[in-house]
Amino acid sequence: MLKHIVMWKFKPGTEAEQEKFLTGLRGLYGVIPQIREQEVGVNRGPGNYDAVLVSVFASMEDLEAYKADSRHVAVSSLCKAIRTDRVAVDYEV
Repeated sequence: MLKHIVMWKFKPGTEAEQEKFLTGLRGLYGVIPQIREQEVGVNRGPGNYDAVLVSVFASMEDLEAYKADSRHVAVSSLCKAIRTDRVAVDYEV
């Protein structure tokens, strides 16, 4: 199993787009079959990243299939337009 964690910082003034992105991201669970588990969270404390995705995949191949899926690419494109920073880590569990 592989855990995939991604965090983003968003541009100020993009709150509506952020909500659209996070809603779209949540909507991928149960639609893209490679996603085994998924959590999407919004930061509530100051000075941290704005949002986080924690998801689980059976393998690196499943993660790569998810990343290439057109539904993920569409959601990711919105994020790229509104983010100022992104960090990620993938590790075996």
